[in-house]
Amino acid sequence: MKSRYIEIMDTTLRDGEQTSGVSFSASEKLTIAQILLQEVKVDRIEVASARVSEGEFQAVRKITDWAGANGFLDKIEVLTFVDGDASINWMVQAGAKVMNLLTKGSLNHLTHQLKKSPEAHFEDIRNVIELAETKGIQCNVYLEDWSNGMRSSKEYVFQSLDFLTTMPVKRILLPDTLGILTPFESYTFIKEIVDRYPNQHFEFHGHNDYDLGVANVMEALRAGVQGLHLTVNGMGERTGNAPLASTIAVINDLMPECTTAVNEKSLYSISKLVETFSGIRIPANKPIVGESVFTQTAGIHADGDKKNNLYFSKLMPERFGRQRLYALGKTSGKANIENNLRDLGISLSDADLKKVTQRIIELGDRKEVVTPEDLPYIISDILDSDAIEEKVVITNYVLTHSKNLKPSATLQISFGEEVFEENAQGDGQYDAFMNALKKIYVKKGIELPMLSDYAVRIPPGGKTDALCETIITWEINGKEVKTRGLDSDQTFSAIKATQKMLNLIGVPENKIEPIANALS
Repeated sequence: MKSRYIEIMDTTLRDGEQTSGVSFSASEKLTIAQILLQEVKVDRIEVASARVSEGEFQAVRKITDWAGANGFLDKIEVLTFVDGDASINWMVQAGAKVMNLLTKGSLNHLTHQLKKSPEAHFEDIRNVIELAETKGIQCNVYLEDWSNGMRSSKEYVFQSLDFLTTMPVKRILLPDTLGILTPFESYTFIKEIVDRYPNQHFEFHGHNDYDLGVANVMEALRAGVQGLHLTVNGMGERTGNAPLASTIAVINDLMPECTTAVNEKSLYSISKLVETFSGIRIPANKPIVGESVFTQTAGIHADGDKKNNLYFSKLMPERFGRQRLYALGKTSGKANIENNLRDLGISLSDADLKKVTQRIIELGDRKEVVTPEDLPYIISDILDSDAIEEKVVITNYVLTHSKNLKPSATLQISFGEEVFEENAQGDGQYDAFMNALKKIYVKKGIELPMLSDYAVRIPPGGKTDALCETIITWEINGKEVKTRGLDSDQTFSAIKATQKMLNLIGVPENKIEPIANALS
């Protein structure tokens, strides 16, 4: 079967920016535009609405300057309005050459918002399109609220299309503005239009209000549209638009009659970039780009993966520049643990593996996060191995923090039979703790490693008793070593991470190397 090429227009910078609370800076818009066109390889991008603000104008100017210098200017599109010469003059000053003209696609919108007859609206549209043509601006046309128009005023929709197909319009854009369509309607409405106007280029712009965005996209393609409007991470008005990553995966795996130019390996990186710039967190279970979507949690699944890849599908993580992970928690089985140990270069007997598995299940029941980096410590604790000997124990500590007084710490630590106690002040509780610890290590004649990074992760949810994971990076023997601590108190979790570091530097030199490699 010969594949039909589908144009992908990404509207993250226009419709995506209409996500509540999102506003991209001009430099962020330029960066996203560059990556979408050069790396993701979408066909076109819609970057702004005309006449919104001075900041929006400057952003479009930056993008068009770059695009003009790099051969992408015809791929930059701006949403414009039926407002005489106002939008067109804005576009000319911004250096844009392609406009997506917003017209009324339902009689309801036309009657109650514009209060005009179809004929008067069409005449206004004609004037704008003809003016754009004199300015060298290419025109595509949106039929706003088209989906409601097909439901309640189909005659008006076809009246509009009869008019538009006589005009110099390159593409007609069919938006499900309120995300109301069912897949059946998406196919039926679009098929009727495509059959009636076989020589016209139609594109579908799906919203996701009923979580049917991707399903509607599939039916729109099956009905014959030649282009799709998508956004990174499904951003957009209200519940957002059909998401770029999921749609591309669906086309590549389930619709062999269609093809696109999008580079799958770039989908995760652009997703993370937009997450950073927008401040909108990607749900962990979001298909393709979520953190958990290529993680097997159930032990039976990990076991099946070992036995002829029983739980694999076409959605292999390597396609998207990612890798399969095996979670450690209360549903973990031996196969999950074995996969993580293999990555660390550690092998255990069946009896020892059973003990480690049981401990991880216990940690999961307490809602503690278990990471592959924690495995060496769990193994050491369970099996009483020499990999990380518990020679250094922080036996007790008292931390104080009072108004107008510097925080202080009193610390007791044991090295085997030796017990030391010191107190110190600092700029914070953890700093005071470290100052007391340094005093003890001076007595031992040992210089503590340099702390090069300190990060705290708090699970989402906002509960005051939520667990904190503190990750501290140390410079040990010229290598970066990460240690982790987990507790409901941030300072206590940092102290737990510090005790792990103390035991690393306390073991003989030949025992440090494999642990450092495992944690770096």
